[in-house]
Amino acid sequence: MNEFRQDWLEELSELLRIPSISADPERQSDVRAAGEWVVARIRAAGGEAELVEWPATGAGSRPLAIGELRASENAESAPTVLCYGHFDVQPPAPLELWETPPFEPTIRGEWLYARGIADDKGQLWMLLKAAELLAEAGELPVNIRFACDGEEEIGGHSIVDWLAADERGADAGIVFDSGMQRRGAPEFNLAVRGLCYFHVTVRTGTRDLHSGMYGGVSLNATHALLQTLAGVLARDGRLPEPLRAGIAPPTEEELAGWRDLQPGDEALSEQGSRPMDPSAGEDYYVRTWAEPAVDVHGLASGSPQLQKTVLPVEAEANVSIRLAPGQDRAEIAAVFERLLRESAPDGAEVEIALLSSAPPGLISPDQPVVALAQNAFEHVTGVRPLLVRSGGSIPLVPALAERGIPAIVTGFALPDSNIHSPNERMLVDYMSLGVATARELFLRLAALG
Repeated sequence: MNEFRQDWLEELSELLRIPSISADPERQSDVRAAGEWVVARIRAAGGEAELVEWPATGAGSRPLAIGELRASENAESAPTVLCYGHFDVQPPAPLELWETPPFEPTIRGEWLYARGIADDKGQLWMLLKAAELLAEAGELPVNIRFACDGEEEIGGHSIVDWLAADERGADAGIVFDSGMQRRGAPEFNLAVRGLCYFHVTVRTGTRDLHSGMYGGVSLNATHALLQTLAGVLARDGRLPEPLRAGIAPPTEEELAGWRDLQPGDEALSEQGSRPMDPSAGEDYYVRTWAEPAVDVHGLASGSPQLQKTVLPVEAEANVSIRLAPGQDRAEIAAVFERLLRESAPDGAEVEIALLSSAPPGLISPDQPVVALAQNAFEHVTGVRPLLVRSGGSIPLVPALAERGIPAIVTGFALPDSNIHSPNERMLVDYMSLGVATARELFLRLAALG
């Protein structure tokens, strides 16, 4: 394994010192500076790179760092690997909780502390450094394209739009922006869930009514809303069958790996949570990674504070469904709305607005790139990565899948890396481990050609 040398620390620290906080309007020049740093590193390694305004019109544009290092030999026939990372970071507040300044990288014990070291500047640097080392040695066997953005932390979609418009594509995608649940146990995240988020409004008349005079005979909007929502909620941990259409079930290899993870009951208990039914702990990973889930996020009707004996005439709620890999968001959104309307009581006026949506994404574990990447990680770390999924929604993953680019989403952060929190950190040993693993990964992916 390459040692984490002092010159590597100094180089990485240049990037970490840039306060590229995308959520802060006063730091937009710093976000740009971080993108320019990425561009400069690719050029210094012998590649071509530029800061691209997106959209290209310039109105409301955000910079993307786009570049490429060509294979040392036979570049025209070599496979192409697309690497993604983001150079923006979360705001560091509250500053008083940092033991050392957030933008002054500091080694304390076995950890390197700095905002962005784990999410995601440090992990992007691993890919850049590995590509640079191979290029300098004349041993780079693949073309490596870098497509990086400075708006991931604010939910920007420029990189997704850029990918949709990109004509070249790639044979594989690599994203170092994740981690592992415990030390020495690397993971590949092969799927993310999608999302459909709705606002539901129910009306039952023209005005609130006196419950003593009309209770028991007039529609109550709160009751009507609860009855409406019941049409999409799970019973005994299972959603109505129409909302399960299209699910891509996990493979036996995936399930075997998940059984080695922390038991679901423990995971729930650590969060101070209570299981929704007796099987929730046993089914924890299947339900959160491979099944759809419906949740009501907020309700408003009448007054829960004041003592008012009325029948509310209006009630509203925010409710969403997380889509399992394999599901079609347009199809499920239509079914979701139908079930809500069918469940509403006669006489209730129901309005349903789809506020946002994102498709799920799935990379088949049978893709050759997965085995090649597992071999690379096992060769360097001594451990074969587990194949896991994410319960959240990451727009880039389905965007890559839609382009037919099988992607490996992985990384070297740990649960105690304090991502998005004060004292963000990464194991010093994992910095050099990440470089060595990325280097081996690029070498192995040459087999795709």
